[in-house]
Amino acid sequence: DVPELRALIGEVAAEQLERSGSDDPRGVSAALRVCFTRLMKSEKKFFVDQLNMLVKRISQEAAEGKDTSGSNGDLLLRLHSQYPGDIGCFTIYFLNLVRLEPGEALFLGANEPHAYLHGDCVEIMACSDNTVRAGLTPKFIDVLTLCEMLNYTPAPSSSKIFPAAQSQLDPHVYLYDPPVPDFTIMRIEIPASIKLYLISAMDSASILLVIQGTAMGTSTAAASEMSLQRGSVLFISANESISLHLSSPDGMLLFRACCLF
Repeated sequence: DVPELRALIGEVAAEQLERSGSDDPRGVSAALRVCFTRLMKSEKKFFVDQLNMLVKRISQEAAEGKDTSGSNGDLLLRLHSQYPGDIGCFTIYFLNLVRLEPGEALFLGANEPHAYLHGDCVEIMACSDNTVRAGLTPKFIDVLTLCEMLNYTPAPSSSKIFPAAQSQLDPHVYLYDPPVPDFTIMRIEIPASIKLYLISAMDSASILLVIQGTAMGTSTAAASEMSLQRGSVLFISANESISLHLSSPDGMLLFRACCLF
């Protein structure tokens, strides 16, 4: 569907991917690795020429009122306007386009490529010093390391999305507990009817982020009261609880990053 991408990947790699069937996951992964590596190692002038051809074609089709969704036309043109001539504009054809609704969460394991496009979200990640970039960034791109380390196992976006589970101990707490032990996020929704709320103590340290509302916080570990409002970030030590005296007519919305032992 995207001849400009096929030109970059080459006929041999493209046909290898076309021949790989869903009943052979290892074959699909191997074909994806070859195709992605061929793309990322393309000579710059060649891929810029192909990108310009693609953008010109999609722009013309859009101007004529044609449906460009098969080529992710809207996304391509938006990314190219933000990062003209960037190889990352072609990587969208290897990724799922995911639109998260309020309250939904997305879990990405190690070595899974992803690009955050727009909107607001709360993100938590394990300690890492090896972020490797593919494109759509002014920062350094390490192509060789990237192509070697990526996980090329295909999966639908629905397999990455998971809902929050309401806590059995506190109805105001919703848990986003991913399939790794490194971290968990809690969404805490305190209604306006509650004027005093206790952030319970945990065995691990945690970080509290205020998204909405205002309150004064008190703690046995703090020497004075803490004024909390939208944008406030609070470090909570292990085994420390925080009492919130709410003063907002709309209640509070908080996120708490922690580790459940």
